[in-house]
Parts: sequence; C-alpha cells; structure tokens
Amino acid sequence: MPAKESQLTELEKEISAPNFWSDPTHAQQVSKTAAGLREQVDDWRSFERRLKDAAELAGLDDESLRADLDTEISALENKLEKRSFTAMLSGPYDADDALLAIHAGAGGTDSQDWAAMLMRMYLRWAEKNGYQTEVLDSSEGEEAGIKSATISISGKYAYGYLRSEKGVHRLVRLSPFDAAHRRHTSFTLVEVLPQVAFDNPEVPIDPADLKIDVFRSSGAGGQNVQKNATAIRITHLPSGIVVTCQNERSQSQNREFAMRILRSRLLEIKKAEKDEEIAILRGEYTKAEWGSQIRSYVIHPYQMVKDHRTEHETGNTQAVLDGNLEEFMEAYLRQGR
Repeated sequence: MPAKESQLTELEKEISAPNFWSDPTHAQQVSKTAAGLREQVDDWRSFERRLKDAAELAGLDDESLRADLDTEISALENKLEKRSFTAMLSGPYDADDALLAIHAGAGGTDSQDWAAMLMRMYLRWAEKNGYQTEVLDSSEGEEAGIKSATISISGKYAYGYLRSEKGVHRLVRLSPFDAAHRRHTSFTLVEVLPQVAFDNPEVPIDPADLKIDVFRSSGAGGQNVQKNATAIRITHLPSGIVVTCQNERSQSQNREFAMRILRSRLLEIKKAEKDEEIAILRGEYTKAEWGSQIRSYVIHPYQMVKDHRTEHETGNTQAVLDGNLEEFMEAYLRQGR
C-alpha cells in the first residue's frame, strides 16, 4: 500500500499542474488511474482504522462489549477474505470494463438457443453484481435464440471476473426443437475482451486500413428498428476482422463503440500471439480447437455444471444459468489462470 500511496501522490502532483489538461487524452487516463488508486488507498486506510479500533476494544477486556466485538471481527474477516480475492485481479486490464461476445456454434437451432441462454446468464450475473450492461449488437436466430451478440459490461473488475468465461461452453439436454425429443449437444463460443480506451496507443489503427459501411438496424424477421441508417460495420482489411454495432443510438456512437470493439479484438490478437510465442519457447504450446470446451452444462440425463480447467462442479445447473457464477470465477482465479 505505501507504493500505491506514493504513486497516488505523484499523480496528484501531475493533476495539479497548470498545463495538465493541455493533452485531454492523457489527462483523462491519469485522472482515471488516480481515482482508482485513491479508492484503493482510502479503502485500506478505513480497514486499518477498523482493525485498530477492534484491537483497542479487545484490549479493554470488557465482557459487555464482546457481542459487538465478535460482530466486528467477523465483518473484518469477511472483508479481508474479499480483499485477498480482489488482489488476484492484478492483470493489466482486470479493473477495466469488458466486452463479452457470444457466438452460436455447432448444433443448429439448439446452439442458437444455447447462445441466448448464455446471454441471459451473463446479463443476470451482471445485474446481481451491480454492473451496467448494454447490448451493442445482436443477430437473431432463424427459429429461436441468437446467432451472436456483443454486450458491454461496465464496472470495477468486470474484465477481471469475466475473463474466466472465455472459451467454448457445452450444453447437453433433451432438445425442445427435436420432434423425437432426443438428447442434443450444443456448443457456443464466448469471447471476453477488455474494453480498451478509444485511443489506446497499444493498438495503432491506420484509417486507410478500414472499410466502413453504414446500414439500417434490423430486428428479428428483418424488420427495421430505425428509419435512419445508424448501424455501423467496420472491416479491418489487414486482419479481416469485421465488427458491427447496431444498437438504438446515433451513428457516431455506434461508430465509436465499433472502434472500441475492433481495438479490443486487435489487442487480444496481439496478446494471444505473444502468449503463443512464449508457450512455444517453453515447449508448452497446444493449439486450442473448436469443441475443446472449458465448461459443460448438463441438464439431461442428470444435472451438473463442470469446469474442465479447475474441476469445480455443482449439481445446481439452474442456479448457474440464473447467473450464480461466482464459485466458478473464484476457482479459476485461485488456480492462477
């Protein structure tokens, strides 16, 4: 904590300089970093004061204070446990907002329905944990569910928690779309990206590398949501990445969010290439193939959700589908992934 206090002091000196706002982009980033550090420092100082107060109460050896002291000690233990867990969220983007993309895979209509179920699960998780969500883009399935969706999830440590969800999710159930009611297996890919700043210097983008199309937003059945063309499709020509954003917002807002998604995808590619290079040097590299699921959700012939990376499992499948993901996220983070 002394190191963070020292860092905060330096940033506050920079913020108080007369020409601080001469570079608005840099100033905003510094202000955001300082605000985060200030919150952490103030929280730790408050925690330390409570510890000292509890120690003083214990030193009085007054039996009439024991009930209050026991309650405070329990609260401090819970807070310390939570802090030790938060300390694991120390990656470069863990404290940032997240972009969560869902793509239906093998399994036809069942897979598209499974993608919609996962979308609901993550929206419920976000709601329960106080995160703000916004569906930036969604493509409806032909019969049911969705083909794909991109969701903005905003709040402290959104990316840090959600990075545990990146990968292929597998569902086993009796298909409601099969007349014979046979058991089907469906796969859906979940991407989790840090919602990097619009002008992140780590991801330089040459405007000449972009093809930008404007079109009308459309809902299920091709019905127009808006009369004006506000939806944006950006194609990054060197990588072939295509990003769309067609929420009910202005064209300029859709364009900004599409650029954020593009930067996030390019940053993820850059990070993946670096990780692969390191893994190859260590002799550990194994290419991930479609179908190498990270987690299985079984509804039939029994109830179970199992994470194949951590071996953590539960028999309460419905609770997980209702957004109770904390145990799986915690197991993943504690394993040091």
